[in-house]
Amino acid sequence: MNPGGLAAVGTPRQRKWPSKRRVPVSQPGMADPHQLFDDTSSAQSRGYGAQRVPGGLGYPAASASPQGAFLADPVSNMAMAYGSSLAAQGKELVDKNIDRFIPVTKLKYYFAVDTMYVGKKLGLLVFPYLHQDWEVQYQQDTPVAPRFDVNAPDLYIPAMAFITYVLVAGLALGTQDRFSPDLLGLQASSALAWLTVEVLAILLSLYLITVNTDLSTIDLVAFLGYKYVGMIGGVLMGLLFGKIGYYLVLGWCCVSIFVFMIRTLRLKILAEAAAEGIPVRGARNQLRMYLTMAVAAAQPLLMYWLTFHLVR
Repeated sequence: MNPGGLAAVGTPRQRKWPSKRRVPVSQPGMADPHQLFDDTSSAQSRGYGAQRVPGGLGYPAASASPQGAFLADPVSNMAMAYGSSLAAQGKELVDKNIDRFIPVTKLKYYFAVDTMYVGKKLGLLVFPYLHQDWEVQYQQDTPVAPRFDVNAPDLYIPAMAFITYVLVAGLALGTQDRFSPDLLGLQASSALAWLTVEVLAILLSLYLITVNTDLSTIDLVAFLGYKYVGMIGGVLMGLLFGKIGYYLVLGWCCVSIFVFMIRTLRLKILAEAAAEGIPVRGARNQLRMYLTMAVAAAQPLLMYWLTFHLVR
């Protein structure tokens, strides 16, 4: 073979080696030097880098956002400040109106409970016979939080008891193959309707007999909501042991809630009469006593009315 031919063949091979070695030099930041379309990517990156230099901060001057130009205008800044002040005034107005119709600050007091309070309160509802001191503690003319006083009313136990009662009612209906969403909704709405009727009737009675008491509407909802605890126990025992367990547990809880309501409400209603100097045997004081007895006696009746159809 002709050596000149070998030299001719070897010449173009020596020319290709430098082109391959320039790849890592032109692309120092590439992770793989054998990546496809190396030259095209480097060209685009160099073009993009050239466009970023005049703009400053890595962005071209021509691509400045219209939002930045708008915020740089002093008129727009004044408009934003005025809008912020209007939003703050609107929020304050909404908070005042909400607090007027829904006392959020007062509701926080009724949910200030802890685990120890809940345990003691449930024990007091089930077995109130040995409890002696029923006075609510005050600190600077303000009742202390429920977690510090077991006699203070709360809304946590009534709310949780109501939800649990609805769930237990659904369980009882399901075990009897009578469950349906409509029937469960009817059960919950009936309990709420009776609670509303109770509160309205008591408020009207207090107004008619002119009782000056610190018993608020929220206090009434709390005291009247404690009966759901006994209702839950009666229905659960009915599911486990039948009618006998239902009547035994519900009867015990009915007597307990009757004693609890008598000893609690008499301090709210009759104690005010004593402070006003009304004779114990006076007509107005007897009306207050009858009202206390009626509220306490209504609790066992409603407990039975709302649960007897759940146990068969």
